[in-house]
Amino acid sequence: MVEDIIVAKFGGSSLANGTQFAKVKEIVTSDSRRRYIIPSAPGKRNSKDHKVTDLLYMCHQLASHGLNFDEVYNIIENRFLDICRDLKLEIKIDKILAEIKEEIKDGASKDYCGSRGEYLNGIILSEYLGFQFIDPKEIILFDENGEFDEKRTEIQVKETLKETTYAVIPGFYGGKPNGEIKTFSRGGSDITGSIIANAVKSKLYENWTDVSGFLMADPHIVKSPKTIEKITYKELRELSYMGAPVLHGEAIFPIKNSGIPISIKNTNFPEEPGTMILDDFSEVSYVGTITGIAGKKNFTAISVEKTLMSMDKGFYRKLVSVFETNNVSIEHMPSSIDSVTVIAANSEIGSKLNKVVEEIRIYCNPDNIVCYTDMALIAVVGRGMIKTRGISAKIFMALAQAKINIRMITQGSSELNIIIGIKNGDFEKAIKSIYDAFNKNGGI
Repeated sequence: MVEDIIVAKFGGSSLANGTQFAKVKEIVTSDSRRRYIIPSAPGKRNSKDHKVTDLLYMCHQLASHGLNFDEVYNIIENRFLDICRDLKLEIKIDKILAEIKEEIKDGASKDYCGSRGEYLNGIILSEYLGFQFIDPKEIILFDENGEFDEKRTEIQVKETLKETTYAVIPGFYGGKPNGEIKTFSRGGSDITGSIIANAVKSKLYENWTDVSGFLMADPHIVKSPKTIEKITYKELRELSYMGAPVLHGEAIFPIKNSGIPISIKNTNFPEEPGTMILDDFSEVSYVGTITGIAGKKNFTAISVEKTLMSMDKGFYRKLVSVFETNNVSIEHMPSSIDSVTVIAANSEIGSKLNKVVEEIRIYCNPDNIVCYTDMALIAVVGRGMIKTRGISAKIFMALAQAKINIRMITQGSSELNIIIGIKNGDFEKAIKSIYDAFNKNGGI
């Protein structure tokens, strides 16, 4: 492998139509180090449009129930025909589309259907760029149980790309040993790009989208939030986990050990600096402030009180087992000397709440149980918070001045983030208050 390879992934908005394809080509050809390109399926062209992947899943759903899906598939066909027409390409995309339609009629799997947007965009982009097309089902490998096979994949990618200077490799999916298509979770093209970047030991992994980097807060809540110039893997994980968009939360894992930086860039404004995601050992130059704020609504908090709880050596095991046997994931579990609060998403616990509470009463014999079902969680994240006095005080003062009652506070041992529980109704006001506290009048 030659040095200074750049792997570039382009999201659905970057490849939504012919005009966007032209922008992508200009970006790719402007730097010869951009050798391996990972495309997503076409995204929305406007707010009323549909993502092609959503349409493909709809076709699968209709076909699996024996219903006609021609009307939906016609929309998909027209999207790809329009792109090829706009780019003046000679490829027989109509024939490929017809073959895919037959596969869906014949009972193709959900993963096969969902992956075809990336597959088709990959064929089109490879032709448009003059790059080799590599079907990821041959190099992104899953085992018989559908689990990603990291070691075999790395070996296969290295072997395949050893003699390939420039290639387009569709994102989102790979193949099982029997040739069956297997997809990652939605947004998984980010993961594909990361896998390729790690295998070829690229200098940089670029992730091109429709925003100019990672924002400090949700722009639907905070007007024109600042762009985060630099962020570490761990900070990104914390913010992504709490709902911040842009990059798939699992995309950092394939390249984490290699320390390959990720650059988030805007296809429509490539000259803007974007956000650089660095390894966790990078020097912190933003001491005294926060990196970002993110959060999610609709959690349930179950507060369990028991005198001399710490003396009951099996208490926590019994408590956690209640959630495990009910198949409920625990998000957080802050505790004090005689109480512990278990936080779970409403989508997880839902109608199981009464059953879970009753089982806690039986197994743990608590003095009292109190439930809050309308909690939101906000994560204030930043390595700059470590060893800096006054960060927590500033957060809590901002919430107090906004008359927001705090139901829960927890901070990880790494001091990387502070998680605050509040009422759902205070969610937007809380995020705006914290953001303003650090970004008005120069922050701290």
